[in-house]
Amino acid sequence: MNKAQLKKFKTLLETKRDEIVKKAKQTLTEDMMLDANDLPDEMDLASSEYLQSFTFRLRGREKSFLDKIQKALVKIEDGSFGKCEECEEEISAKRLEARPETTLCIRCKEDQERVEKDYG
Repeated sequence: MNKAQLKKFKTLLETKRDEIVKKAKQTLTEDMMLDANDLPDEMDLASSEYLQSFTFRLRGREKSFLDKIQKALVKIEDGSFGKCEECEEEISAKRLEARPETTLCIRCKEDQERVEKDYG
């Protein structure tokens, strides 16, 4: 992979990372403020608590995604970006453009999904 491609993927990953961090900060400053005075009854309060719980679950998934992004950025720096962790073949540019944080080529990912499906 050439330097221009690596720079493109690095920028893409950093943009995704910054977006996730921005959403997390927004969640902490805006979305998690519950004021009992704004909620006239128990149903409104329960609904708001449910939405908060759902938001926290989404942010938990984003944390996992953030870890994958960080791992990909480290791989760019150490020169191992774009290689499949299973078979060590090059991951196609098309796949990396769609999911730059991926660690598996399409064939190994399909194999992994097949195993997960078979063994639940």
